Parts: sequence; C-alpha cells; structure tokens
Amino acid sequence: MVDALSLLSAQAVRERAHRLLMVGLEDRLPHFRIDLTRLDTAVGLVLATMRRTYPLGEVPFHSRWRHFMIDGEDRWAAIAGAASWPDPVARARAEFDLAIVSVLLDAGAGPLWRYRDSASEVAIGRSEGLALASLDMFDAGAFSAHEDDPLRVDAEALLRLTAEDLRRGFQVTDDNPLVGVEGRVELLRRLGAQLAAQPEVFGSRDGPRPGGLVDYLLSRAEGGAIAAPAILSVVLQQLGPIWPSRLSLDDVPLGDCWRHPSLVTDDATTGLVPLHKLSQWLTYSLIEPLQRAGVAVADIDGLTGLAEYRNGGLFIDTGVLSFRDPAEAEREYDVGAPLIVEWRALTVALLDQLAQITRQRLGVDAAAFPLAKILEGGTWAAGRAIAFERRPDGSPPIKVVSDGTVF
Repeated sequence: MVDALSLLSAQAVRERAHRLLMVGLEDRLPHFRIDLTRLDTAVGLVLATMRRTYPLGEVPFHSRWRHFMIDGEDRWAAIAGAASWPDPVARARAEFDLAIVSVLLDAGAGPLWRYRDSASEVAIGRSEGLALASLDMFDAGAFSAHEDDPLRVDAEALLRLTAEDLRRGFQVTDDNPLVGVEGRVELLRRLGAQLAAQPEVFGSRDGPRPGGLVDYLLSRAEGGAIAAPAILSVVLQQLGPIWPSRLSLDDVPLGDCWRHPSLVTDDATTGLVPLHKLSQWLTYSLIEPLQRAGVAVADIDGLTGLAEYRNGGLFIDTGVLSFRDPAEAEREYDVGAPLIVEWRALTVALLDQLAQITRQRLGVDAAAFPLAKILEGGTWAAGRAIAFERRPDGSPPIKVVSDGTVF
C-alpha cells in the first residue's frame, strides 16, 4: 500500500513527469520529440497574454473562481455577498461545495455546446459556460437537500441526480450537445456515495456534504496553516473512490494515473504515471476559500502544472513538442493511450521549465509568482489563443475521446 499511496501526491506527479522529460531529451520517447529552443516562443506568448489580460501585474491563481467572472462581473461574489453567513467557515463550506461540484462537471465541453446566460443573453461555451451553468444550478438549489438552504451540496441530492437533470440545467439538446453527460452524472453520484460513506470526513459539523472537507482540513492544520500539497493528498485519498474504475495498486484506486512503457522503476509502481489533473485544479480552487476563512495555505508551488489540453496544446502549437510520426496528429486517442500519457506528462515537466524562464523575465521568484499564477496569467489562456489561431474551432492539436472525467 505504501507504493500505491506514494503515487497520490504532487511530488510523484512532478518527479515522474521530469523522468519522462529526461527520456525525451535523449530522444528516446516513442511519440514526441522535444525542442527546448522553442520554449522562448511559448514564453513570449505567455508574457504577451499576461500583460494584455493583467496589465497591472496582479495575476490571480488559476482556479474555478476565475470562470465565475462574466464580463468583469464576479457572479459568485454577488451571490455570496447577498447571503447571510453565520461565520467565515460557513461560507467556506458553501464554496467548497460549489468548487468541488463545478470542477467535477468541467471536464471539457466539446466545440459545439453553449450555455445561454439569462442575465446577458450571451451564449457562452467551454469552461466559462460550464462554470456558469453549474453556478446557476447551485444557486437554484439543484444540489441541495434543504429547500430553505439552496447554497449547498448534499450527498442525498447528488445520489438522486439524473442525466436529465444535468441536460436541463446545462441546456443540452440535440442541437446543443455536451460530451460526457452520463459520465459527469455518474461521477457526481459516486461523489454522493463517498460523502455518505465517510461522515467522519464530510459530515462532522454539517452534512454529509463536500464542504465538510473544510472542517476536516481545519482539524489537520497546524498553527492555522496547511500546505497545498497536503490539501491535494486529502483530496486524492478522500475523493479517490469516486473516479471510474481504472488502475489500482494494492486495492488503492490511483485515479488519473496511467501506464507508459518509458517510465521504469525498480518497484511495483514501474510504468505508472500519475497526473491528477482535475484533483490538482480542484485543490487550486480550494485555496482561496480557505484563505478567506483565515487559514494560511503554504507551499502553493508544491502543486504542479495541469496536464490538460490547453497547456499541452501550447507546447505542440509552438513547436516545443512535435510528433515523431506526423500521421499520429490525424488520429483519435483514448485518454489512456501512451501517446496521450506521454503528452500530458511532458506538459507538466515543461510547465516547470517555462515557469522558471517566465519568472526570470519578470524578475520575480516562485514565492511571489507561484505556478498557479503562471497557469492563469498564463499558459492556459495562451494555449487557448494559439489554438484558435491554428484551428477555426479552437480545438486541441490532438483528438482525444473524452468520457467527461479527465479533460
């Protein structure tokens, strides 16, 4: 079990991603070649994007909360500001509820889906649209088991959630298709079951609900502080059972962890590449609610970059990564395909290298400008921008079959 638990950490993600990068720099990976001279191009795009979006240099963390900003209006702040919270921890519980459900519902929307915002009458796609749809459902009490308390998520409500509920809330029709609806609903049901099965973690004060994790983390904080990698470890261990059955080791589910032949170790974890994209993005999204509740979150840079298609697409579209066989760019892949695992792991390692160069150009250190800010400032937006320059629909440079639980 020790070997399995070692993979449920940001340290394992970073260490194994850099191992694959070193193999790639020796030109021994099966699918990609690496040209580090092209990193300057990627850094230039990131800096230009950052200066355009945040001209005063005040870059926030990359998290779900950014997606609740619609045309400069912070929709969640408006809702939270109108609510009556008995104390800051109560608000943090609600924010954990919202962030966890919203992140789990945002594993890629596909190029066609749009959500029509009732306030602006604008149709919004991709992550921003998914965020707004989940926020509207949350605000309407769609995930609450208490009619007089809509701003919460309860295990009971998640367990009875249906695909039709989600299609209705997300405005899904034949003409407005959303990929992976069934997968998303099943994930939320699994979440409900896990909450109900672990009341000591999720229901010690009020629950069972995702927000119960606030109280659990507070009980583990030392001197009013907790490290970001420790939050991730809790997320991975406590929410690990909700993920679809994939790889496990010593009966421990490994979540977003995959096999790649070039990753060789001398123990039972050989060939295993942990990435934990959604869990890490969720962890980034839990930092601000904890800070608002008075908890100091340390070692934010101990988390890694996110192995998703905007960050990964940035490296392909700028030429840092190139296909060893150009024909592979035209094929479609399952998320567990070695090519996808290789791409995602290289993305994590290359984000570290890009971050170091970016900080040097800005004259800042990691403490002042953690990776969470570079992602937001940043690589994710630059990856999206260059994707639309290269492809009219802004799709990633690799076709991935998604079940709604990884990307």
